[in-house]
Amino acid sequence: MRYNVPVMDDNYALYRDMLIIRRFEERLLAAFSAGNLVGTTHAYIGQEADAVGIFHAADPADVVFSNHRCHGHFLAYGGDPYRLAAELMGKATGLVGGRGGSQHIQWKNFYTNGVQGGIIPVATGMSMAEKVKKTGKIVLVFIGDGTLGEGVLYESLNIASLWNLPILIVLEDNGYAQTTPVEKGVAGSMAGRFLGFGIRVWERRTTDVLEICSVAREAVQYVRSESKPGCLILHTYRFSAHSKGDDLRSQEEMARMRDFDPLLIQSPRLTTAERDRAENEAVATVHDAFLRAEADPFPVLDETLLNK
Repeated sequence: MRYNVPVMDDNYALYRDMLIIRRFEERLLAAFSAGNLVGTTHAYIGQEADAVGIFHAADPADVVFSNHRCHGHFLAYGGDPYRLAAELMGKATGLVGGRGGSQHIQWKNFYTNGVQGGIIPVATGMSMAEKVKKTGKIVLVFIGDGTLGEGVLYESLNIASLWNLPILIVLEDNGYAQTTPVEKGVAGSMAGRFLGFGIRVWERRTTDVLEICSVAREAVQYVRSESKPGCLILHTYRFSAHSKGDDLRSQEEMARMRDFDPLLIQSPRLTTAERDRAENEAVATVHDAFLRAEADPFPVLDETLLNK
């Protein structure tokens, strides 16, 4: 996966990167059902265009703070599918030795935590550190529509705006906070919550990776050049359940939203041969990752610690 590719000239890479995320998450859900994973998991199926579009616009040195639905972000960031699969299986070769599971991983400048509201002040502090050090890096933090109900978000927005911190808040509104529809959980305008703190907002209702690439470039460039906070709101949709089986949506709604599958939108921009090549590459990459991870050992507990 690559960063900063010409938007109109790399349709293959954009499609392939989304497809790798899709095939990884599908394999992950199958592994979960078979009892091969440790802990819970939250799939990113349907939202792939967000992560791929954003990370094709960001710089690889930027700091990223993701959330409970982090696998798509990690893979689009350039993370190793094998190390991620090993972590999800609790293997010693995982990203954090098999101890973090699905929601708590770290690799290079990529961090995740399952507490959505709690990641905002940490990411804000990270952006302050980068500004003080004059690194030129920005911080990207991913939140969901459910995070808008957390008070600490607004405390962080206040500080980020007052101190002109280089942080881009990416709000992925997939329509549901677990099983609560957004219209029953969020009053007023989402954009207005950020504009009230003087924070510039970009807002799109799209699952088209090219549109997301374009708007993400503009938002990233603004935050970096102006050293000010920004917010990118992407109205999207997830096809999988919130976690494992907690899904109250109707089959009619799900079928209707399938027309907005980001893979279906990007697919016509490729030739048949390119689509086949991308599918083969994605399947082979994911298969190799899980096959290697399954053969790896679990962490060994130091028994001397039990006697202390």
